[in-house]
This record gives sequence, structure tokens and C-alpha cells, in this order.
Amino acid sequence: MAIFSHQRHHWAYVWIPIVGAFIWFGTLLAMLITWLATGRPHYVSMASNQHVPFISDIAADILKPLFITSCTITAISFILDLVLERYLRHSGRLMPNMRTRERVFSSLAILGSVIGGAGLILLSIFDTRRHKTLHDSFLLVFIVGVALSAIFTVIEFRWIHKDFHYAPRLKRSYWMKSIIAGILILFAIVFAGTELKVVNVGGVFEWIIAMGFTFYLLTFYYDLRQSKGVHKGELSADRLNSNNSRRYGMGQVA
Repeated sequence: MAIFSHQRHHWAYVWIPIVGAFIWFGTLLAMLITWLATGRPHYVSMASNQHVPFISDIAADILKPLFITSCTITAISFILDLVLERYLRHSGRLMPNMRTRERVFSSLAILGSVIGGAGLILLSIFDTRRHKTLHDSFLLVFIVGVALSAIFTVIEFRWIHKDFHYAPRLKRSYWMKSIIAGILILFAIVFAGTELKVVNVGGVFEWIIAMGFTFYLLTFYYDLRQSKGVHKGELSADRLNSNNSRRYGMGQVA
């Protein structure tokens, strides 16, 4: 019974990225369906030649309370995902950070998520119809914060993967994050270049980026689930170094 309980207690936190991703995607889908079901209205905040609304155009209307709630939950879950992953590596339930540089980039990724999360919450409160300048500023904060967080996370995973190249799940997690983050950052650059000049193209890319963010959130479910059945300290850096030293006659990783 004790073993079964230990294997299952990870479910208390592994659902956090699932909830965040579900709320985020569900809200976007609800907003898109609402716009289509109401006859594709042209919102006040939209440009005269704009046919594809930005997410913020729909969010500034009757669905604003839903959007604020969704952004708040998503931001908190995103931050918690990174904090939990950092804790699980520190406590030896996930492959550990073997060097200071990895811990630094993990902390920077958390900082980026806090900045991005704050931007997401604030852009939902200061909508584009009533506070356009503030909204655009917080949108930039959100994009930059999340992009930096993703870059720092990918770099951290790259270094961890080099130390534990024999761990297939870690390799898959690294590649999933790298590919998804890379595509989303590339699309964000395209969005920034088309948002004002080719608004309909910019609108399409904004929806694609927002939907794609769901998949990035879900990668943390895959990460956190790897702690299933792993006891505290089982994957600590000291323990792994000791095992390697006995098995291969190697010294500790500097």
C-alpha cells in the first residue's frame, strides 16, 4: 500500500499543466466559436480593413471576464510548472542539474515565466478597446517573458541532456520543447512584422501562436510525470556521481 501511495502522489501536481492547458485552449476555442456564431462581427477595436479579429478584439467584448480568469489561471499554472520542475530536480525526483549554470538558467526560466505571466494577466485586464497602449505594452511583456523563459528552459535541458544522454524520456522532452518553442518564437517574429501592416495575416498568426502555446504547456505534464515512483533523493546529483564513480571509476562532474 505504501509503494502504491508513493507512485500515485505525483498526481497532485502533475495535473497543474493539464489544467492550465485545458483552460487556455478552452477559452480560445470559446472565443472563436462565439465570434463565428454571432455572425463574425466587426468589433470597435478592429481596423477598417481587418476581417480576422485579434484575440484581444474578442476579449474586449462580453467575454472579458472569462478571458481575465483564463489568463490568470494559465499564468499561475505556467509559473508553477517551472517552480515544481525546479523543486523536483533539486529534491532528486527528476534528473538533476549537475552544474551551477543549469540551476542559473532554471532560475532565469522561472523569472521569465513570472514576467510573462504578469504581462498576460495585465493585458487581459487592460483591454485593447479601452487601454490600447497599455494592452500592447503588456502583450509585448508577455511575449518576451515567455520567449525568454522558453529559451532558458531549452538551454537548461540541452545541458542536462548532455550529462544524461542515455535517458530517452529526457531526450524526448528536450526535443519537444526545442521544436515547439522554436516554431512559436519564429511565428511571433512573423506576427510582430505583420500585426500593423498586414492585419489579417497578423491575426491568423496570433491565433496559431496562442493555440500552439497549449502544446508547450503540455510538455511540462510529460516532465512532471517522470517523477512517478521516484523517491526523494533517488536521482540526486551526489548519488548519481557516486554511482558513476563506482561503476566507471569516474570523478564527480565539476
